[in-house]
Amino acid sequence: MDFDQSLDYLLRLGHETMAIKFGLKNTELLLRALGQPQQAFPKVQIAGTNGKGSTTVMLEAICRAAGIKTGVCTSPHLVNVTERIHLDGRDISSEAFARLTTHVKTAAHQLIKSGTLKALPTFFEHLTAMALVAFREAHVELAILETGLGGRLDSTTAAGAEVVAITPISLDHQEYLGETLAEVAGEKAAIIRPGVTAVIAPQLREVMDVILDRCAACSLEPVFVGHNVQVIDRDLRGRVHMTVETGKDVYVNVGVNLPGRHQATNALVAIGMAEALISRGFEISHDAIITGLESVEHSGRLEWRVGKPTLLFDGAHNSAGVCALRDYLDEFVDVPLTLIFGAMRDKNVTEMAATLFPAATRIFLTEINNPRSATSENLKELVHNGPFADCATICATSEEALNAAVEYSGSDGLICVTGSLYLVGEIKALMQQEDHATDAT
Repeated sequence: MDFDQSLDYLLRLGHETMAIKFGLKNTELLLRALGQPQQAFPKVQIAGTNGKGSTTVMLEAICRAAGIKTGVCTSPHLVNVTERIHLDGRDISSEAFARLTTHVKTAAHQLIKSGTLKALPTFFEHLTAMALVAFREAHVELAILETGLGGRLDSTTAAGAEVVAITPISLDHQEYLGETLAEVAGEKAAIIRPGVTAVIAPQLREVMDVILDRCAACSLEPVFVGHNVQVIDRDLRGRVHMTVETGKDVYVNVGVNLPGRHQATNALVAIGMAEALISRGFEISHDAIITGLESVEHSGRLEWRVGKPTLLFDGAHNSAGVCALRDYLDEFVDVPLTLIFGAMRDKNVTEMAATLFPAATRIFLTEINNPRSATSENLKELVHNGPFADCATICATSEEALNAAVEYSGSDGLICVTGSLYLVGEIKALMQQEDHATDAT
């Protein structure tokens, strides 16, 4: 298969936001058929509700600064599916992606033919297996796995990571993970197993009780981060500088190159994981930890694109995420704000809107090209006869929303694209097409 054929094959398995199949059996059988690639290298796994992606790229940056050959499996992608598999900080090539898809597809179909599997593994299960095979082929020294959804039955958990981390947990994906914080926490805390090193971010009391119970059941003492930290300053884009004392080291006036006060917590988890890796024999210097945090980049998370107008991309997609975004906007944005907003219909869109919409002078609501998206009718109900009716416009597509927002904002305006990483990806793809067209003229 070439790249287009491989992507078509994966998409025909069902959109990842709809064709969710919980359980580790399919992934375990697929990995066994592929020769257990996950056993060829050490692994870390990161779960949580918010901050998983940022923590993942922070740890990747630290390890790369230390000269460690890394493989990273993350989700979702924004523009190109190859973003999900990194080798030493680079997305894999389209050619490698197609070859890996063919390899895993062959193994999956053989399992079906033999009767070992009753149904093909899902899109995400294929991608996880592809990443692990890619890491084995590249002889990585460490694999960093971002959990897709939950933890207990997420396919990344089948890899059996030796170091795990849990970022802050809040309510999200209740239809899959449970209606209460305790239920959601139980699903995510299940990545903690006997023998692992578990790094835990600050949590709500109800969540922490669940995590502590899980650690006790596994007879291990977790590593708690978030104590003895002082946020010293924030620059004009909201990037924090902080001093951290961990008990193993002191990091003085460290800058975190990702905007937002909440990134301080993610940085603490990344430091905790780096120190856990040091305890397991990895050579990661004090300077490498600082260099990684000061150089890390993460597309689509409080990402600025300076221009006429300027755009701010943020994939906030749940209540905790939009609260962090609103705090950031209140503190660091002092110009009229235009909002492009779209979300998945299973989110608490009303609560998200109540938090974000008052910060904007004009709102363009759009349906996302995703089977789980809130529809135009859903969005219309969100603002109909409400306080935002006079300043909100419903757009049929993200392209229509972008064009309308650019026209309204003018060259000196600021447009914030938010509500879903899938929407951020659509808008970024449109901007890339525009850039390529401009370069060609």
